[in-house]
Amino acid sequence: MKMVIIGGGKVGYNLARIMLERRHTVSLVERDRQRCERLADDLDAAIYRGDGTNVTVLEAAGTQDADVFMTVTGSDQDNLVACQVARDHFHAKKVISRVNDPRNIETFRVLGIRNTACSTEILTKMIEQEADLAHMHLIATLNQGKAGICSMTLPTDTALDGVALKDIDLPGGTLVISLIRRGVLTIPNGSTILQAGDELVAVSEDRSQKALMRALSATLP
Repeated sequence: MKMVIIGGGKVGYNLARIMLERRHTVSLVERDRQRCERLADDLDAAIYRGDGTNVTVLEAAGTQDADVFMTVTGSDQDNLVACQVARDHFHAKKVISRVNDPRNIETFRVLGIRNTACSTEILTKMIEQEADLAHMHLIATLNQGKAGICSMTLPTDTALDGVALKDIDLPGGTLVISLIRRGVLTIPNGSTILQAGDELVAVSEDRSQKALMRALSATLP
């Protein structure tokens, strides 16, 4: 894919490096001259010095032909304007923006930039969920935190030892997607018999995670 990245700070640099390692074509726009020089030395990418909200700069970077347009500067205002220009002027196929302040996420969405990533929001969500779900670990969030991938190891005194997965009253909005037993991963189905020590990985809607934890943490009296 051809990607245009706005912002050559730590996030932009590492994002470009990873995309290049995965054999994507990368154009990177950065305002600072010295930073542009360092980026040009370190990355096999096309580096453009300029304002990422400027139409001429974005055209030179190939926004009109980009498969993905990403803004990752430290300024939410610049990220928003650049995304709007890419979407409305260049009709970019996919626009993704970093949001530095979680309070601005709704503004981005109202203005039509729905693909956003906010590390502060993700970390806060993970901390809150880890505190609430003491025995369940959040592996990743999905859909801006509306769902998550969780893992839980069945305790030695689990009431689910010898019980088929289909016989467990799992809450709606949850799905067990893998089971690890003595280091071997399998994809379970309804007839899979659980054992103490099994590590289960499930996809769950945010509202169902506590109920999922209760269903899987049941122990013998």
